[in-house]
Amino acid sequence: MSELQKFIPQPTGDGSFTFFSQEFNEAFHSHFGAKQESFFKFVSPTQLAIAAHQPVLRLLDICYGLGYNTAAALETIWEVNPNCAVELIALEMNLSVPQAAIEHQLFDNWNYSYTDILTRLAFEQQVQTDRLKAKLIIGDARNAIREVNNLNFQADAIFLDPFSPPQCPQLWSVEFIQQVALCLHESGLLATYSCAAAVRTALLMAGLHIGSTPPVGRRSPGTVAAHPQSFECNIHSILPPLSQAEEEHLLTRAAIPYRDPKLNDPADVIVARRRQEQQASSLEPTSRWRKRCLPRSVISPEI
Repeated sequence: MSELQKFIPQPTGDGSFTFFSQEFNEAFHSHFGAKQESFFKFVSPTQLAIAAHQPVLRLLDICYGLGYNTAAALETIWEVNPNCAVELIALEMNLSVPQAAIEHQLFDNWNYSYTDILTRLAFEQQVQTDRLKAKLIIGDARNAIREVNNLNFQADAIFLDPFSPPQCPQLWSVEFIQQVALCLHESGLLATYSCAAAVRTALLMAGLHIGSTPPVGRRSPGTVAAHPQSFECNIHSILPPLSQAEEEHLLTRAAIPYRDPKLNDPADVIVARRRQEQQASSLEPTSRWRKRCLPRSVISPEI
């Protein structure tokens, strides 16, 4: 079986398709709707419909996967402003994933206008037109993010979309998210589907302010983040606030972040390091918080 044949389309609730990763033992998207997740978890929180009025817009898509987040972004931007020049850098470990999405024609049911762009990105890893300069970097995102920083790339929007923290802790560590934050323009916005306390703590430790985004399909909200300068300059209105339960979640052992000091540790080492720190912590056990708060909360303690 070829690498491409390992990825079999699976339907989701909104009629779009996703894949299942055997490596991470997770689907690439929520079963409630892969397409809607791209628009409502990533494009909407980063306010791309507003940012599209700029002459130039820079995007960083971390864990490009099937290409859905980039696809939703381009559709939104060019619907608002067909003349907006987009600069895109996307990071992906497994090139077979976007190629399989094209081979299986997964964008056909989107009525999508830019499949040729996604095809070239998947099979050539770069695209340049009069309104798009795009590059797909293949490999460990921990190495790729430093390459992006060396380019001094400052993104107006960052999509942070790895597999869940327990399965892919290396892309949720404090050290990795600090590198990601360096790529975020002072007026930019970062969005992720995760509301895990460990992830939110890492974003805070990277110097970002965070807010909660509405649940999409499942009960758990997502997270949006920005540099404090954007509020001081009145570039953004106040981020959607965390609920009381979410604030309290950040005071429990669940909020102890993943750490990867040299950005090269395997996942099991990162998980074990965090577990050891949790066991030695004097913070409130997450189980106690869960009993107290989850009846009035929509948060998942891990995701």
